[in-house]
Amino acid sequence: MEIHAPRPGVQMRIGIIGTGKVGSALAKGFSKGGHELRMGSRSPQEAKLKTGLMTDEPRSVVEWSELTALAVPYSAKEEMIRSIGPETFKDKILLDVTNALISGFELAIGFSTSSAEEIAKMVPKAKVVKAFNTVFAPNQSVGNIGGQKLTLFVASDDPKSKDVVMRLGEEIGFESVDAGPLKAARYLEPMAVELMKLAFENKMGVSIGYRLVRGK
Repeated sequence: MEIHAPRPGVQMRIGIIGTGKVGSALAKGFSKGGHELRMGSRSPQEAKLKTGLMTDEPRSVVEWSELTALAVPYSAKEEMIRSIGPETFKDKILLDVTNALISGFELAIGFSTSSAEEIAKMVPKAKVVKAFNTVFAPNQSVGNIGGQKLTLFVASDDPKSKDVVMRLGEEIGFESVDAGPLKAARYLEPMAVELMKLAFENKMGVSIGYRLVRGK
């Protein structure tokens, strides 16, 4: 299945697995581009009342979508992918926004692998992209804080899929940056950990984020 990067007036079918704060924020952000959205939940009717969006069982959402964002807790990712079926993701873009965390905002894995790479092993026929994990949920739907654009770091081994996600980020309001191959997630996930520690342990709050500054 050939998937093209979004262009003005061209919609994508975007599925979001998870109806929590992150999933809801992504849905709000992606809606700016006029894309078709469906949320995936094991309790579709309850989730539809919560989000107001078209909601279905996760497998049906993945089958329908061109791009699926996995917005579930790290601890739930493996069981969720198994229940959907790895083959269901064949030739589709799988956007991983998870962070490999344990209690205390500590990394569960890191530096020699990442959540994104472990997901890619589970769905070898999918086009896995890592992005949005270094942004707090309240900022994911707007792409800026106080009028300053946030940087969206996007990593993938598939250039076309990376371009799709970078363009989606720019539609929301981010400055998208090519962060390299999928193994760059080994460094993006610790960046998220540090941001969480600043927000909650150093009490800076969630109105903070990363911005890449370029010299002339």
